Amino acid sequence: MFRQALPQAVSSVDMKEDWIQQKLDEAATRGLTRQASVQAQTGGIIKENRKRILNFSGNDYLNLAHHPHLIERARTALEEYGTGATASRLVSGTLPLHEELETRLAACKNQPAALLYGSGYLTSLGTIPHLVDRHDLIFADRLIHACMLDGARLSGAKLIRFKHNDPTDLQHRLEQHPANGRRRLILTESLFSMDGDLAPLPEIAFLAANHNAMLMVDEAHAMGIFGPTGSGRIHEHNLQSATTLTMGTLSKALAGYGGYICGTALLRQHLIQTSRSFIYTTAPPPAQLGTALGALEILENEPDLGTRLLEKAAHFRKALQSHGLNTLQSASQIIPIVIGDNHQAMHIAASLKEQDILVGAIRPPTVPEGTARLRISLTLAHTDDDIDRATRAIIRAIPS
Repeated sequence: MFRQALPQAVSSVDMKEDWIQQKLDEAATRGLTRQASVQAQTGGIIKENRKRILNFSGNDYLNLAHHPHLIERARTALEEYGTGATASRLVSGTLPLHEELETRLAACKNQPAALLYGSGYLTSLGTIPHLVDRHDLIFADRLIHACMLDGARLSGAKLIRFKHNDPTDLQHRLEQHPANGRRRLILTESLFSMDGDLAPLPEIAFLAANHNAMLMVDEAHAMGIFGPTGSGRIHEHNLQSATTLTMGTLSKALAGYGGYICGTALLRQHLIQTSRSFIYTTAPPPAQLGTALGALEILENEPDLGTRLLEKAAHFRKALQSHGLNTLQSASQIIPIVIGDNHQAMHIAASLKEQDILVGAIRPPTVPEGTARLRISLTLAHTDDDIDRATRAIIRAIPS
């Protein structure tokens, strides 16, 4: 009976997938098709077939992904503890390296405690729903990263968006939606990943305190670049006590993989008891812990790395702006060049790739409709000559 029905069932499955092709066709028409970009190497400079390729599409900001010290730290951890933690943190997966890295991260951020997660995305999903629930309110910058937005939606709290980097609009919305016994949480990034601009953290922290709201700040792209020894903008502005929770990743300036939060010891204990993406997943592997520890040691020994990168970025940005290119309010190592049209952004990126210059073409829904852009992600691997070469190529590639 079942064998006779099988051909019809297979045909039925094929018919049920028609909608997938339709969606793919719609995305292609709008210039929104995505595909994995395979590269021969990682880092800001890729050497392939005797070519020196400038990679402005990665996040190895401090050029640490191939640093001998990080590799040695990863190797040592791998040899001592093996390839994986082999269990979740609350079963038998917590290694001395997990606790060492959490202690070092908390010290770096000048906060009481830290907790590791498997990735930055898992960090947001595992924290926001345990700060607020369906009875509460979230006030989120309109351009927060997808992981924070998904964490907010998962919480079930009422989501209220405020204008990007606009404390006046945030204040208006806080006044418009009083607590009335509900918890309120403000979400922002300290350095926005697609615009490269900086949040007005002191003003936002002031509003949070004045309105008895919690504040969560994503420092993923600021870590290693801003603040004392690259500790981030929260520490730079001495806002640790005004910030309920700081989150970040180990995958950008620290050149590894994983996520973390920093906050009070009480908050850490609360998340250990409740955070599903912490409790129900295997602990981060030893080699990645060693990598992160090595990166923090580099930051302590060379505290000016971020400053050097920001100086390079200022030179690059000024050169682009002098030719009338729109870099928005970038004030960091991330420099957007707004193109507008999705197809044109892809065409320009493809033209640059032919010249051995890799620049991401960022399109909706990652950025708002009509703001497709090239996203330059500068690293310390890029020399001044590299920057000048890229500037000339970009100016030639973008229609005047």
